[in-house]
Amino acid sequence: GRKMSKSLGNGIEPQDIMNKLGADILRLWIASADYSNEMSLSQEILKRNADAYRRLRNTARFLLGNLDGFDPAQHLRPLNEMVALDRWIVHRAWELQEKIKAAFDSYNMAEIVQLLLNFCSVDLGSLYLDVTKDRLYTMPTDSHGRRSAQSAMYHIAEAFTRWIAPILTFTADELWGYLPGERAEHVLFTTWYDGLAPLPADAQLNAADFDQLLAVREQVAKVLEPMRANGAIGAALEAEITIAASEEQAAKWQPLADELRFLFISGDVQVRPATTDEVFVSAQPTQKTKCVRCWHHRADVGSNADHPELCGRCAGNITGAGEVRSWF
Repeated sequence: GRKMSKSLGNGIEPQDIMNKLGADILRLWIASADYSNEMSLSQEILKRNADAYRRLRNTARFLLGNLDGFDPAQHLRPLNEMVALDRWIVHRAWELQEKIKAAFDSYNMAEIVQLLLNFCSVDLGSLYLDVTKDRLYTMPTDSHGRRSAQSAMYHIAEAFTRWIAPILTFTADELWGYLPGERAEHVLFTTWYDGLAPLPADAQLNAADFDQLLAVREQVAKVLEPMRANGAIGAALEAEITIAASEEQAAKWQPLADELRFLFISGDVQVRPATTDEVFVSAQPTQKTKCVRCWHHRADVGSNADHPELCGRCAGNITGAGEVRSWF
């Protein structure tokens, strides 16, 4: 709350910040500050910006790590052939890019920083990246489900690097060198990424459908939390979920039921019709055996004599053509 002054000896030199935290932390603070008012700076404020920077950097690091072995010229899946969840996250990235464009046009850097942090924390960190780990880590390397997830991550990484370039310039340049595929020499020589597109309104699962499913996902989390607290389950994968919804809604969700467990990161999911327009979620501990490879509790664990500790899905992913994923 006091101005920086030589006589008070409370000045913070930009060079000291760059030597200690890096130039991009200084740039991030400038971008996130409200320059229409007096701008505050302190070691605590710098620490918070360093934490925010790590969130952005760790997201990019996860995307790059899972693009290992991905060649867009060979492996990139068309948007209309992607697993539904992957197509949805590309839609979310497109929505975000439109907001970022508008914010840059109005020089609202603080809004851009907030949009980026929310996207990394909410859409990616607590949802998409968490859900897709199963596909990335358990499915065959060249399977459609895994390449679909990598394709979505490639699109996001391409766009993300451009989004941050005017603010986190050094980080963007560093990321640019690790992205797969042919590209310009420097990210600052490029413009907006044009590989993003909105979800068609007539998609099998459109944006409104995903909003409904994500609301149910929140309900599932609220049901499971007290079960974890009282020791009934140790993790969400140990709970079987039942969803009761209107006949119309249940009919729409029942074809997805076998894959909803991946969206909820839970045990088996059943969907049944109810005589109400509200959605009700209940759960009970599973009695099924845990697969040592994917950690899901499945009735067919041990069904493959060559892999007695694995579920049928994992055994097929190891020795066969692998599972098929359409939704999640």
